[in-house]
Amino acid sequence: MAHWLVKSEPDAFSWDQQVQNGTEPWTGVRNALASNNLKAMKRGDRSFFYHSNIGKAIVGVVEVVREAYPDPTDETGRWVCVDMRAVGPLPQPVPLAAIKADPDFTDLALVRMSRLSVMPVSDAHWAKLCKLGGWTRK
Repeated sequence: MAHWLVKSEPDAFSWDQQVQNGTEPWTGVRNALASNNLKAMKRGDRSFFYHSNIGKAIVGVVEVVREAYPDPTDETGRWVCVDMRAVGPLPQPVPLAAIKADPDFTDLALVRMSRLSVMPVSDAHWAKLCKLGGWTRK
């Protein structure tokens, strides 16, 4: 299983909306690297759900339930989306400030490429972020 982080502006699509909807297509990605990351996702992969702009924190965990397919919001046919299912909220959201303050995360894509909306997370970073957020589920 690979690990990821997906970003959403909570005033556009929030963690609460993800939970309410259960399974939701992750649409609207219009960056080539982020799109390639979506294409690399496999069913069962887990991802942190990150609130960007407002809140700036990891707030939950989602799981890929459908691999990349054409994004229905894209009229060009160039971009893809995946379907994500809410797994659960982090007991303690992990703020960006705490991540940036920890030298173990200097090579985390969230710190290095802050504008990227879909990014891989190494197993070591995943484990440490789960610990910081109080996430104990597998």
